[in-house]
Amino acid sequence: MNRWLWLLALLLAGCLPGCGPPKAIHLGFIGSLSDRGSDTGEDGRNGMMLAVEQRNQAGGIHGRMVEILVQDDGMDPGKSHLAIQTLVSAQVDAVVGPFSSAVATVAVPLSNQAGIVMVSPTVTSTDFVGKDDFLIRINRTTRDNAKDYAQVLYQRGQHRMALAYDTRNASYSLAWLNAFKLAYGALGGQVVAAVAFESDARTGFGDVVRKMLAQPSQGLLFIGSAIDVARLAQQAEKLAPQMPKSAAERASTELLLELGGRSVEGLLIAQAFNRDDPSERYLSFHRAFVARFAREPSFSAVLAYDATNVLCQALALQAPGQSLKDSILQHGPFQGLQQSIQFDRFGDTARKVFFTEVRGGKFVLLK
Repeated sequence: MNRWLWLLALLLAGCLPGCGPPKAIHLGFIGSLSDRGSDTGEDGRNGMMLAVEQRNQAGGIHGRMVEILVQDDGMDPGKSHLAIQTLVSAQVDAVVGPFSSAVATVAVPLSNQAGIVMVSPTVTSTDFVGKDDFLIRINRTTRDNAKDYAQVLYQRGQHRMALAYDTRNASYSLAWLNAFKLAYGALGGQVVAAVAFESDARTGFGDVVRKMLAQPSQGLLFIGSAIDVARLAQQAEKLAPQMPKSAAERASTELLLELGGRSVEGLLIAQAFNRDDPSERYLSFHRAFVARFAREPSFSAVLAYDATNVLCQALALQAPGQSLKDSILQHGPFQGLQQSIQFDRFGDTARKVFFTEVRGGKFVLLK
């Protein structure tokens, strides 16, 4: 009898390694969860979480569950470096993020060295366009966005503009500023002031706006995070209440509405998704997101949801011996929530934007 028990124990021991659940797939997240732009990072994390939860409820990827390792970059170079090193050390299969061009400057060289694919939902700086690296971008470029802004503002009769731009995320804001100057100037527009500021609680935003108003202009344009744009708009409302205001797309989150209040009424701002999309695909996502997180999804939530699903689909389609990067580039187009996502050989893509105005405390789509 003891002999049979011993044999049974051997059989069970041999079965255990292959009888347990399949090894999980680990996806890293890197975004800002603790600085002045944390609304974008938090919404991105939530969009990723929802996509992963839905994927796991549907059986995961070939029976393997997906797990997330979250890292906060704090929009700080040192913290960003440590966050990426942590993900590399954990041997994650891929990363969703980063969410800012400033962090991408630190993160991309490290991901290239480690050979880990990063799918960024929101990086737009042209510094990362046309590069054969491990960064895949879901969003369009600052050049595309700035060109569209130049056309819309010029058509509105705003032929002289004063701008303010955040130097803390210089890779993004300077690329946006320079692209706007080029496109706006080609139309006959003139940038009469370009005032630099640092995204910091100690910054005197009243002084920034006074510098913008030093030369006669027909509109003010802010390039910064939602919290910075809200504070700039508040100062502009005090100093020049009739002056038209606009802001670059980075600030287009609910935090702008919450903090800006009446001062952002009438503000022009582009969205990377259609908030009024009536399709069942988007409405289903919207219902699930609001039920899960009790807040409206912003552009970073939508794009992070798309980025996560691109990764999961590419992992599901990945052939033996094929790299994940090649799987992403070769298996498109991928169906996003609202748009088809097709990458070129550098992992870049195009995306439609939607201009809105703040009216009654909401982003209202321009017709």
